[in-house]
Amino acid sequence: MSKVVNIGLIGCGAISGIYLKNLQNVFLNTNIVAVADRIPERAKKASDEWGIKIQSNEELVNNPDIDIVLNLTTPDSHYIVNKAAIEAGKHAYTEKPLCSTFEEGKEIVSLAAKKGVMLGGAPDTFMGAGIQTCRKIIEDGYIGRVVGASAFYASRGHETWHPSPEFYYEKGGGPMFDMGPYYLTALINLIGQVDEVFGFATKGFDYRIISSEPKFGKRVDVEVPTTIQSLLKFSTGAVATIVTSFDFVAHSHPFLEIYGTEGSLLVPDPNYFEGPVKVCSRDEEGYKEMPLTHSYKENMRGLGVADMAQCIIDGRTDARASHNVNYHVLEVMEAVHTAGATGKVYKMQTKFEKPKLMPIGLVKGTLDLYS
Repeated sequence: MSKVVNIGLIGCGAISGIYLKNLQNVFLNTNIVAVADRIPERAKKASDEWGIKIQSNEELVNNPDIDIVLNLTTPDSHYIVNKAAIEAGKHAYTEKPLCSTFEEGKEIVSLAAKKGVMLGGAPDTFMGAGIQTCRKIIEDGYIGRVVGASAFYASRGHETWHPSPEFYYEKGGGPMFDMGPYYLTALINLIGQVDEVFGFATKGFDYRIISSEPKFGKRVDVEVPTTIQSLLKFSTGAVATIVTSFDFVAHSHPFLEIYGTEGSLLVPDPNYFEGPVKVCSRDEEGYKEMPLTHSYKENMRGLGVADMAQCIIDGRTDARASHNVNYHVLEVMEAVHTAGATGKVYKMQTKFEKPKLMPIGLVKGTLDLYS
């Protein structure tokens, strides 16, 4: 088996730059061999910068040299591109969310199982030094049994800075589907499976006016809730609150806190791979910062892709950023909206098992201590 896995990248938008950098220059087991984009200029820019050939979507997913299709399209295209890749017999890794709806996710998860390929996706920030350290702290018993958690994300909205913010307010968008994956992925990796969901959802504005370039002044109708408050009950018995919003001018809440019987854990921003990890134990006053125990502290987007590649090399199927994670997260996100619309507690269908911890002591660019 080759020690390098070939990747085809579809979607050369803003997020593609860091994937290209890391998968070409950092990780030793990955190689991007083709790019595609519906906007020719974006594909050409990536091709010129990295010396990678341009193909159409159809050519790329059917390229016999490609093992993994990396789907960095906007959320409304995730299902279509993932399905095409899987039908072509490729492993598929997608930007978050896995799909725009739970039913779409159910279909492609079933299709991937039928085709015998791996399906996974972002976020992979939970594999970084910050949240891996938090998980080790919990599993080593520093804060006792986890009984609760709180997560908080809020902003004024992406129309103030993003060059093309429309899709954030369309189907598959909104703060829960945009930023919720980071917080939910961190929560389930730290606590475990979600069994029940309840929540309320509303929107602050019926439309937004873009104040960023190049679409300054354009009106965007808001099709999705933009403030969502949720309650999650885990199979462990722990209960968490999670707030996501595009309507808040400012707030002073921490990103994510875990509450245990013997202490509390302040988790760094789950949108990043590192950040301060702080613990307050029962016999201490205030939080104290803990040293990070794991590797990958910088912006390592693509780490989940490299981990999937290592599974291919080793003949395994236990990728950490697999659909085991993001399919469960997809159902939770849709469940929050369903509960808000019906006023009823939603009982989860999917199951989740925590992926194995990252090894301690990894050399940058590797996924295996013996690489």
